[in-house]
Amino acid sequence: MATVTPFKHFDQTQHTHATGLDWQRITYLTLLSRAIDDIEENELLKSREVLYQFSARGHDMAQIILASLLDHPGDAASGYYRSRPFLLALGLDLEDAMAGPMMRSGGMSDGRDIGVVFNLPKKDDNPCFLPMSGGVGAQYTPISGWAESIMYKANELADTSCAGAIGVALGGDASTSTSGFWAALNNATTRKLPMLFYIEDNGYGISVPSNVQTPGGNIAHNLSSFNNLFILDGDGTDPRQAASHLTRGIQHIREGHGPALVRLTVPRLMGHSGQDTQKYKSDLQIASEKARDPLPRLQEFVIAENLMTAEEWTEIAHKAKMDVTKALNNVRERGQPDPEDIQRFVFSETGSDGQVELQQQGGLWPDGHVFPASADTPEPESERINMLTAIRRTLDVELTTNPKLVVFGEDVGPKGGVHAATLGLQDKHGKGRVFDTSLSEEGIIGRAVGMAAAGLMPVPEIQFRKYADPAEEQLNDCGTMRWRTANRFAAPMVVRIPGGFFKVGDPWHSQANEVKWLHSIGWQLAMPSNAEDAVGLLRTAMRDNNPTIFFEHRSMLDSAWARRPWPGDDYVIPFGSATTVAEGDRLTVVTWGAMVPRCEKAAAQLGGDIDVIDLRTLSPWDKEAVIASVSRTHRCLIVHEDNITAGFGAEIAAYLTDNIFFELDAPPRRLAMPDVPSPHNPQLMNAVVPNIERITAAMKDLLEF
Repeated sequence: MATVTPFKHFDQTQHTHATGLDWQRITYLTLLSRAIDDIEENELLKSREVLYQFSARGHDMAQIILASLLDHPGDAASGYYRSRPFLLALGLDLEDAMAGPMMRSGGMSDGRDIGVVFNLPKKDDNPCFLPMSGGVGAQYTPISGWAESIMYKANELADTSCAGAIGVALGGDASTSTSGFWAALNNATTRKLPMLFYIEDNGYGISVPSNVQTPGGNIAHNLSSFNNLFILDGDGTDPRQAASHLTRGIQHIREGHGPALVRLTVPRLMGHSGQDTQKYKSDLQIASEKARDPLPRLQEFVIAENLMTAEEWTEIAHKAKMDVTKALNNVRERGQPDPEDIQRFVFSETGSDGQVELQQQGGLWPDGHVFPASADTPEPESERINMLTAIRRTLDVELTTNPKLVVFGEDVGPKGGVHAATLGLQDKHGKGRVFDTSLSEEGIIGRAVGMAAAGLMPVPEIQFRKYADPAEEQLNDCGTMRWRTANRFAAPMVVRIPGGFFKVGDPWHSQANEVKWLHSIGWQLAMPSNAEDAVGLLRTAMRDNNPTIFFEHRSMLDSAWARRPWPGDDYVIPFGSATTVAEGDRLTVVTWGAMVPRCEKAAAQLGGDIDVIDLRTLSPWDKEAVIASVSRTHRCLIVHEDNITAGFGAEIAAYLTDNIFFELDAPPRRLAMPDVPSPHNPQLMNAVVPNIERITAAMKDLLEF
């Protein structure tokens, strides 16, 4: 049964945790936050030095109390656009706190992201704050992944320094309606993760009242039947009660009892944002909210408890205003970000000295993880294996050599995945390293983001290409993380996704649609056509410093053509390195995935003398190899399974015309699926997926042009 506190005020004589906190610091930071809000609302918005402003008035005191309780070096938190007071209490530099909204150089993003979207890499013994995103509710699943990493490091790596560490997610009541919240809640409660859900309920989601967002308007009450969830519900404007509830919730988690949820009601003393006039509220509502301002209650409390005098309060308030004024002047001197750098840090970069310019946090590389030796030349065994076996064996080798690698997804445990790619891996490596998840793609990818931020190498599986769509927000946030934070954070991972046609098709399991990942900033994309390439590309991806989509084509998993000898436990293929499967001087055919064997056979039917290039990776793709081949043959056919409109073939054709137009004897041609989903009926599927006959005809037409 869930552990639930009564939905009423506690007996404060028994729960006086207030005295253990530094109330002078809490007072200073609350007044500092108010001073920042004041100057943004009354000056910087009007001068347009700030374009996005989200006041934390009313939310500030309780956030600062919460942050003051995070004293474990393994703690981490995630939040949303109203979480700046919390970050100030975690150690966010005041100038950076103001430079972000003012879009000045340096700071959290160097002007790249919205100024209220903060991040704070771990430094010394301070907890870190995972990069925010623009999506409401997107903060929950990554911090659940961080909480998982705490348990993983303790149980699998014997890291005793993790004992007592927690993950904290901050969110408003409206965010509890999102799929991210529920995915994280299910994950935290089923696995008893050390995670705190802190819900600051101001009664509104922008203009929508809480009772429209949440039945009855109280998420804590509605969750009272949840197993493995300790719930506290109270008033976030009361310093004593806020401190008591937050202390009890955190203590519950640190003692190993599982997750907790603390809901505190707070007033939103300004509009949703700087442009919000709150016309949807009556004058009486606004007056009632102002009467619940926690700042006067904080002043009353600290003076009544002899924690400071009225004169000291005045002095602290004056210091906060002066500090903000000084910081503002310094920020104004920072200047604007350099446009010359705007394309930097989409991917991991190497400096002019040959050294990788490492992100401050995330992935294996910043911690100096050492990988086994690798080789780009295969040492094949005698026996040929299918691609499915190649993938399974590669995962096995990397799980054996890298204790920070973890494999998870729906059905990847005892069942071994829907295609048996992970069959037997749980038996060999344990349930802590290869495990099943709940049915939530957002939850799968979101927790992988948190694990990667904590220094693990997550390898999540999405069962089919189409099923990745619910995880799109987390995938996008992961891909842009390095760029958004100006190389402060990155979340390298390998997302395994089967897809494409098989014996039959259908709109749900058989889509390729790889171009979508090429429009997803910051993601590498590998699409092997055979077992040997699957080994080399998958191993490279699991040792790389960037996130990778590893596309496993369903029709190639047990294809006789795709069988190859095992190339060795150390075999890698550099990304962006195409291979030539047939050679010739009359025509260049560029393809990838399941189209490779069809193009090879079509070329043979025309008597050979045709270059067939398997790109192997589409992000990055081997421009040099394609240019070199087409410069020799002067003709190019691009064949892919994805839909023809805006497919990747169009990008290749455009690149060729931009760079070697005058060397072409014919316009580059594309052969692809028409703009329809994959049909289920085999006859219909064969009518739309490029087959050998249509590829041969397209080659012939281009040769005769």
